[in-house]
Amino acid sequence: MLRKHRVCAGKSQLAAGLHIEISPQTLGRMEDGQKIKISTVQIASLLDFYGIGDPSAERSEVLGLWDEVKQEIRSAKRSGSSAGWWRAYSDQYAYHFDQYLSLEATARRITIFHLALIPGLLQHPNYRRAMIRIADPGLSAVDVERRLELAARRQAMLAERSDTLSMKCLLSEAVLGHKPGGRTVMAEQARYLVDLAGRPNISLQVVPLDAGDHLGLVVQSFTLLEFPPLPSRNLTEPPVVYVEGYEGALYLEHGSVIDRHRRAIAGIEQVALSESDTRQLFSRVAEECEA
Repeated sequence: MLRKHRVCAGKSQLAAGLHIEISPQTLGRMEDGQKIKISTVQIASLLDFYGIGDPSAERSEVLGLWDEVKQEIRSAKRSGSSAGWWRAYSDQYAYHFDQYLSLEATARRITIFHLALIPGLLQHPNYRRAMIRIADPGLSAVDVERRLELAARRQAMLAERSDTLSMKCLLSEAVLGHKPGGRTVMAEQARYLVDLAGRPNISLQVVPLDAGDHLGLVVQSFTLLEFPPLPSRNLTEPPVVYVEGYEGALYLEHGSVIDRHRRAIAGIEQVALSESDTRQLFSRVAEECEA
């Protein structure tokens, strides 16, 4: 309804967003029915901007619907159903990871480059257990299991959304040299990677240590998240590069930064093994660790 009034008033999403001090992407999300942070004052200001004054039936209808939305939000909060499913595990991850999980839940494509470890979405439970013990050796058995459960639910999402979410993972060969939990755990992990590589929405490639010069040598491990177009098709949610460190994380959205990381991905792909050769390498690693 707000989109209809905006179009009838001849206002662009950019102009309307600027009027209430939000981005055109955020305004587009609202018009597409997605949740955003917006106040009743901003809604009323939009109606004024669109020439829907008070009193009028159109204004009363919009504000009446907005009251219903607010009541539903309050009801959802009381019942504990307003937040993403991962919030139930908020005591098990760093504060900066909450935003990443919300982005991951809506992404259409995830591209990962890792230098030292298997990414969380690809970790076998025993590999994950070993990493938890390394990072937090004093953690209780109950909390270890909850973290494993969180990881399992993220991985299930990757399987359940096979038609709407794809993932490309580029791994330095050094990842296979590190063996958290020992050789038996690494064998399980390598076998697990072979299985994952067979899924239609997952692409895995290893970058050999002797690959020569490439941009992967000068960038940190990172994740590029890309999102589907908004239903209005007027705007697309901008991609985000996520870079995690020991003490925090960066969320990078500037166009030039995204372009540099896209170039890095293209350069890394050029020197990476094929998907078939990568699966064979995983199998060899598993056999070597089992020997």
